[in-house]
Amino acid sequence: MPPKIDIAALHRDAESGNLDAQLCLGSAYFQGLDVPRDEAQAAAWYRKAAEQGSAKAQYNLGLIYENGAGLPQDDRQAASWHRKAAEQGYRGSQECLGEMYADGRGVSLDETQAVAWYRKAAEQGSAHAQFQLGARYEVGRSVVPQDFVYAHFYYNLAASRATRITKALNETARDRVAAKMTSQQIAEAQKLAREWVAAFEQRQKKQ
Repeated sequence: MPPKIDIAALHRDAESGNLDAQLCLGSAYFQGLDVPRDEAQAAAWYRKAAEQGSAKAQYNLGLIYENGAGLPQDDRQAASWHRKAAEQGYRGSQECLGEMYADGRGVSLDETQAVAWYRKAAEQGSAHAQFQLGARYEVGRSVVPQDFVYAHFYYNLAASRATRITKALNETARDRVAAKMTSQQIAEAQKLAREWVAAFEQRQKKQ
């Protein structure tokens, strides 16, 4: 059983401007950990941490605005906070910003920006972003040319990193593309995937 959170101490530290305490307090109120669940309080503490530059708090605040949980739903505010976190390299916000540009939510519809942010998230291991890039390479969409090798490559990465629920979807997409490819193209795509995984694992070890 996890230790009980000292909410009084967290409040003291958060009110004195401690960023980590503000972030922890936001999480406690959002999840109802040792305090009554209170999304408005969560949003208020996340905002304080976000304004101090916490990428995680900026991401959480972006989600709160997206979902209208604790604050009025506002896609423009969501995009603004996700951008702040995404520019700091926060993968979740890079993924969210890609989605928002792809859908034209809170920002102008812009496939170039959508692909750019999906790429950043995909490089950090986002299976969802990898799938989105695979889908674009499969059909050739706007700024992305049709390329079955890269479609297979991204679907393959997504399948290897996806949750159990989405793994089958990624594998089905990969196999669908493979049916249109030569054995040489498949071998090339698999080589790209192996090289990416090796480079990614090396980066992870250095962090």
